Amino acid sequence: MHSPGLWQALRTPRYLRGPWPWRSAAYLLSGVCVGLATLVSLLLLAVVGGVLAVVVVGVPLLLMLALAGIPLAALERRRLRLVDPVVLPDPHREPDGTGLAVWVRVRLKEPNTWRELGYALLCAFVLWPLEALALGTVLGLCGGLLSTPVVMATVGGGEEVRVMKIWLADSYPQAFAAALAGALLLPVLAYPLGAVAAGRAALARQLLSSRDAAVDSRIQELGRSRMRLVDAFEAERRRIERDLHDGAQQRLVALSMTLGLARLENPGEPLGSLLAKAHDEASTALVEIRELIRGIHPQVLTDRGLKDAVEDVADRSTVPVDVRFELPGRLPEAVETAAYFAVCEALANVAKHSGAGRAEVCGRIAGGELVVEVRDDGAGGADFSGGSGLQGVADRISVLDGHLEVASPVGGPTEFRVRIPCPPARATTDTAAAPGTTTAPASRTATRTRI
Repeated sequence: MHSPGLWQALRTPRYLRGPWPWRSAAYLLSGVCVGLATLVSLLLLAVVGGVLAVVVVGVPLLLMLALAGIPLAALERRRLRLVDPVVLPDPHREPDGTGLAVWVRVRLKEPNTWRELGYALLCAFVLWPLEALALGTVLGLCGGLLSTPVVMATVGGGEEVRVMKIWLADSYPQAFAAALAGALLLPVLAYPLGAVAAGRAALARQLLSSRDAAVDSRIQELGRSRMRLVDAFEAERRRIERDLHDGAQQRLVALSMTLGLARLENPGEPLGSLLAKAHDEASTALVEIRELIRGIHPQVLTDRGLKDAVEDVADRSTVPVDVRFELPGRLPEAVETAAYFAVCEALANVAKHSGAGRAEVCGRIAGGELVVEVRDDGAGGADFSGGSGLQGVADRISVLDGHLEVASPVGGPTEFRVRIPCPPARATTDTAAAPGTTTAPASRTATRTRI
């Protein structure tokens, strides 16, 4: 993984006219300073922490030693900007909670933390001496040649001076010739110096970048965008429900009342029969639009929560339904909405296809998930492979990382189970299933379908 900015500049004749030689030298020089400081810090933490570990005081120092690569890696990502315009993202994930203990626990479990500690050890014991050698060679050689006339005039008294301890210059023409050679050699050596800096930056980028960082970032962004779509969909659903409730429904109520008054004032034929028919049609439309509003988003779900909304659906079911819910309180709106419509679809299937005499709906929080089960005592043998409204239920809950399971052995019973993850902040305690709750037997020839 090359450093695009510096590597590309090295391939062009404008390299020497730009800032890249100076930035390369600054990168290597700062690397020497950072590496030396890292060496001293690691040795101090290791020695002092190891000595004091017997009295427990050194344990925090050893913990700091294990996490020492994190601040160094953050500094290295900033230093890379000297020679590489591409930003290296931070591969660490955000902790789920707050507090130092949570942060330390998450960092110690991450592979990137240990990779960065290895990079810190590499910088402290290997890289900075090599950087110092490369930088010192170029600056020492060119600087020694360039300073020959000055050294002859000061230290040599104008007579003779040994250049780089390998060549004796005994006149000013020779001294200035050495300075000219240094001036000519400086741009030549700027290229290998830049190559060293680019290689050093490429190594840092390779070691400090997580292989899964881009994928993880993409997955997180997809998750966030998916939740934004869910919120936007629910907001649009609520807007339609509100517009129907406050607009079309009120107009139909006014129309029905107006037609009713007209019937009282014009009882004769044929106008009376037409008004009666129109009044009946308006009343029917009003009933249908109320059912439509309830199907879009029932008000009881918004006002009183999932349990009461399911009880309302159970009261309107043609099959007697027992409702048993144990929830710690209100759940996130998206979770309640998905669970509610899943129960509606399940009870609709019970009423239409099962031939059941009774059904049961149970809900609880278990393992950080909302678990809703719908069971009936019908004939079973249902086939859901061909797709139905259950596919829409599966699609809805999959957006929330949930899943749907259906078991319907021949002879019954049929069990419909939905699991939807609940954020810990809204539902933190697991509750047991309600007394008397039973799980549908998986014996005989039961087939369980996970959608």
